[in-house]
Amino acid sequence: MKPTLFGYGLTTKAIAKKLGGGCTFFDDKATEPYIDEDNNQIFPSHLFDATNSKLEVTTPSFKPSHPLIMSAKNLMSEYDFFAKDMPFSIWISGTNGKTTTTQMLEHLLQKRGAVSGGNIGTPLANLDTKAPIWILESSSFTLHHTNIASPNIYLLLPITPDHIDWHGTAEQYEADKLKPLTTMKEGELALVPKGLNLPQSDAFIVEYDSIEFLEEYFGIDSSKIKFKSAFLEDAMLALAITKTLFDEIDYDTINSFRLDRHRQEEKIDRYNRLWVNDSKATNLDATIQAIKGYSDRFIHLIIGGDDKGADLTPLFELLQNKKVHIYTIGANSDRLAKLSQKYNIEFTPSQTLQNAVNNIAKVLTRDEVALLSPAAASYDQFKSYKHRGDEFLKFVDEIK
Repeated sequence: MKPTLFGYGLTTKAIAKKLGGGCTFFDDKATEPYIDEDNNQIFPSHLFDATNSKLEVTTPSFKPSHPLIMSAKNLMSEYDFFAKDMPFSIWISGTNGKTTTTQMLEHLLQKRGAVSGGNIGTPLANLDTKAPIWILESSSFTLHHTNIASPNIYLLLPITPDHIDWHGTAEQYEADKLKPLTTMKEGELALVPKGLNLPQSDAFIVEYDSIEFLEEYFGIDSSKIKFKSAFLEDAMLALAITKTLFDEIDYDTINSFRLDRHRQEEKIDRYNRLWVNDSKATNLDATIQAIKGYSDRFIHLIIGGDDKGADLTPLFELLQNKKVHIYTIGANSDRLAKLSQKYNIEFTPSQTLQNAVNNIAKVLTRDEVALLSPAAASYDQFKSYKHRGDEFLKFVDEIK
């Protein structure tokens, strides 16, 4: 039976293709019905009639309050739809670092045939069901909509309130991140940060709170790992999984892993000064981790954009005890200026990223660092965080 598909996006189009086309979509962007090249029918969302549908699969991004979600009677996530075909699976989630940790774990387990997908960019419909292990980067959106599928190992990275406009409250965001624990079986491992409101679970739950704990519990020597700050924890958690599964800690392989662009990407300018492109830091916690990683230097920090109403207080409480000067950009510039004044932190209103780079270039010394780590989404001024990062590097190259 072919499902009704909500949203004409990457996930749902991959499902339709796997099923040979001829599926029915309902999409907010459709203004009138049409048929695509794979003989799929796409209808405007308002035409959906639940009485004519026996199964619905949604794109992860649709909010619980979306009319399609609220009217569906047999709703499934992508994970639920492929639950019967899913091999041994490791789900990775968290506010920050889940992409990097997923990539690190795949790098470690490639020799054992593992493949990765999910929120990392490859839909489950495109994953090899004959692979022995699926490593799935799992967004809170997907987890909210998932009720049947369950991981064999669940790795939850540290979480801070995020996507509150989608989940409604910080408590619901946390509950969705912890939801996989409710379906896990006895003997299956859940590795989660300490201090969360854990639901009832049959899983074997290990709560961690530090690099030191991971070292002691899993027997990992952090001094043998080249990464620092948040990336060190990501590497430690990936190694904790390989230790659990295969009693293996492969330092050489983890140290050969290369980070994605726009994640604390370092660049030296023509005057031998350090600039760091951390444009992928689109929320509070990512920026906090970046600041901690460079706190041995004076930081010229570029922040700002669309913060989605997040509480920025923890960031400024950290900054007031650091050697830092802030350069504000983007839609929340006024809010950042008021917080800077409240916490007595020096700042320069810059409005645009190019202005911020030019302002920093006038004062930056070789023993300091210029850090773009916005703690906000980019769409107020850029096409994406990648566009913002590329523009940053271009402006650095143009310094005279």
